[in-house]
Amino acid sequence: MRIHTVLLPTHRGRGDDRWRRAEDLGFATAFLYDHLTWREMRDGPWFATVPVLAAAAVTTSSIRLGTLVASPNYRHPVTFAKEVMTLDDLSDGRITLGLGSGGTGFDAAALGDPPLTARARSERFVEFVTALDTILCRPASQFDGATYRAVDARSVPGCVQRPRVPFALAAAGPRAFGLAAAFADTWVTNGRAWRDDDGDGGACVALVAAQSAALTRACEAVGRTPGSVRRMLLTGGTQEPWFASPAAARELAARYAAEAGVTDLVLHWPVPGYEPYDVPWAAFQAVASALVADDRATPV
Repeated sequence: MRIHTVLLPTHRGRGDDRWRRAEDLGFATAFLYDHLTWREMRDGPWFATVPVLAAAAVTTSSIRLGTLVASPNYRHPVTFAKEVMTLDDLSDGRITLGLGSGGTGFDAAALGDPPLTARARSERFVEFVTALDTILCRPASQFDGATYRAVDARSVPGCVQRPRVPFALAAAGPRAFGLAAAFADTWVTNGRAWRDDDGDGGACVALVAAQSAALTRACEAVGRTPGSVRRMLLTGGTQEPWFASPAAARELAARYAAEAGVTDLVLHWPVPGYEPYDVPWAAFQAVASALVADDRATPV
């Protein structure tokens, strides 16, 4: 199981060494949340995703970097594709683009647009991903959709990774699973239903297993081998004891792999003073080191 981490863009100045520390710990990828602001942190430091990833790209050498996840809430595929192409160039081909449909809240309201229904957000997401794929894969693109247009949009020299950076798509509904089957290198879930509950461990595994089965059906419907899409679980949003001990984390990881086909695990970088990510550094380091060591010991 490949092990990743996700950070918040809250650190000021040049002294943010989390990226190098993540690389030293052996994480496969260090992701960054992509918001204008977030939850109770909206009145504190919160920096822009693309410049922070650019800084991370030039201060690391091997770890992959990316968004988890970017959404259409305040982005346009023409300008965002150019930024993603540039990040891939700066990192020498180490970018993974995590994408989601976007919810309600600060990001959705900041531009003054009226709120969208869940159906409208889903339709916009399909168009957003399709447009990004089109623009990133071609030196010049035309796109004419209900929400987005591209007129001779240029992507030169293109991504270092060909034909484009890999997509990691968050999906929890039928239409999004179809989108993941068509475009995703990796599918992303947070292991809980989209409602305000803390989630029971057994119920979470069952939910991810059901979602994974839905993705398999979506892949088969379009003639894609289901195993060609990796399955990523973002931890931290449930009550599961990921940082109780390395043994507990290993047991959870093994269960998700066996019962839900999870191939990738994201451990949330500690956020002191903020639940549920207020994890002691020693506990985080011990669990991350154990899981990374297990991954490296597994034959490819």
